[in-house]
Amino acid sequence: MATIRIPTMMRPLTRNQAEVTASGATVREVLRDLDIRYPGLGAKLLDEHGAVRRYVNVFLNDEDIRALDALDTPVKDVDRLTLIPAMAGG
Repeated sequence: MATIRIPTMMRPLTRNQAEVTASGATVREVLRDLDIRYPGLGAKLLDEHGAVRRYVNVFLNDEDIRALDALDTPVKDVDRLTLIPAMAGG
């Protein structure tokens, strides 16, 4: 299973865990499994069309998935996903 780093603002959905695990062969499948394990988290990450929300960045190890194959990026059990909400302001 991949390890997912959860940002502070989303931790109430993961029982305040900073890291959790989820399974899947692609980022999409991992995020789907994450939502099954922690209901409501998927709605924070994906929009109504199933795309990553604009204000959420997802990194596979140190690479932004948008620079890879996005949600279809392959994931191995040893990989780490990091969820980073975008910051706004000036």
